[in-house]
Amino acid sequence: MSEQDPRLGLTVTHRRYVPYAHAHYAGNLVDGAYALGLFGDVATEVCIRTDGDEGLFAGYADVRFTAPVRAGDVVEVTARVVRVGSRSRTLELSCAVVCRGRPDRGDSAAEVLDPPIVAVTATGTVVVPAPA
Repeated sequence: MSEQDPRLGLTVTHRRYVPYAHAHYAGNLVDGAYALGLFGDVATEVCIRTDGDEGLFAGYADVRFTAPVRAGDVVEVTARVVRVGSRSRTLELSCAVVCRGRPDRGDSAAEVLDPPIVAVTATGTVVVPAPA
């Protein structure tokens, strides 16, 4: 019986405030590419932790935009390793809104969302160099 790869289940999380400069649409909506860029950042840290290399994103599967991301939000982006190949790593990715501005309460009012709103999910594949 083989031992489970210790990289499986590794989880990396980043949090980021979404600046108003990234608002792209009416209602201060941010385009979906914003979350995909954050997925790239968190996947880079996964590759560094698992393989000592920044790696490269090879592709996404099953990207789903389930709720809006707005300027003024605080988002939490998470990647979890679900498969380890010889050079590839499959990641489950999510972007959740954990805080949101409340302009109806005041110009700078905001609240913590409990529970957070999952805004984007995806499966991603990254590749790393072959071991030397």
